Amino acid sequence: MNAAVVTAFGSAPVWQPFPDPEPREGEVVAEMLAAGVHPRVRSQADGSHYTSEGSLPLVPGVDGVGRFPDGTVRYFAVASDTRGTMAERVAVDPRASVVLPEGADPVVVAAAVNPVMSSWVALRQRIDLPEKARVLVLGATGASGAAAVQVAKHLGAASVIASGRNAARLAELAALGADATIPLDDVDALGRAAADVDVVIDYVWGQPAAEVMRAIVTSRTAPGARLDWIAIGSTAGQTAEIPSAALRSSGLTIVGSGQGSVDRRAFIAELPNIVRVIADGRIRTTAVAVPSAEVETAWQSGGRSAGARVVLTF
Repeated sequence: MNAAVVTAFGSAPVWQPFPDPEPREGEVVAEMLAAGVHPRVRSQADGSHYTSEGSLPLVPGVDGVGRFPDGTVRYFAVASDTRGTMAERVAVDPRASVVLPEGADPVVVAAAVNPVMSSWVALRQRIDLPEKARVLVLGATGASGAAAVQVAKHLGAASVIASGRNAARLAELAALGADATIPLDDVDALGRAAADVDVVIDYVWGQPAAEVMRAIVTSRTAPGARLDWIAIGSTAGQTAEIPSAALRSSGLTIVGSGQGSVDRRAFIAELPNIVRVIADGRIRTTAVAVPSAEVETAWQSGGRSAGARVVLTF
């Protein structure tokens, strides 16, 4: 078979012959249809993700849609850091799969589950989401952030403020359910508008997150009211300088959400509902399909196109 193969960290995968998968006990071999080029996949391929095993060669890809031996088309996730989904055939544990509803587009599902899952699992598994919660999404102009706006509304949020750097993308988020949109660099405006939010979904971290955190904490009407800050991404930096006073003088609670903080079984438990809302169009992500043999081109585009998620097709 052929696969996208990484032979050196920091280099793009190359479409080339690769040994067929050897399924372990309980696994089956699926014929791939679509696999998303997610930021998580790129960090897997360059060895920078915190779960990286540091082993080469590797086939990147953490999830996708494939045809199983019983003829069903399913979304599935894999746990291996080295035998990923960007190959013609993949060994899969069927317990980590969901049969696609009739008429679902494999490319759309492959594009959307990963970005949707990040905020969905965070709100369902990492905090107790208050009824009619007020939510702020930092980094809302990326695919995951835009999905988070929709996920928060779908899960019952009364209002969602979206913040990001891309002005054009920010303007589009009202159509996806954002009640207000504020540029990330307008810290004072963000502090005032988000003064009494219940939850912050943060894909940014770094210095911008620290500045927004200080602005919100000092603006709160009821300083002791609980504020759940969920760190999911770190596009602006791996570290954030947070004054201890911000924690001592408010109800601020900081948690992370991702592999390790959420059990794999919890991710799998959420999959059926996530796939359902994507398949029926209640949560939308734009997908751009690229033939798998052109994986190097997809890599050079950064795995995204004008806010869309690039998907390899097989």
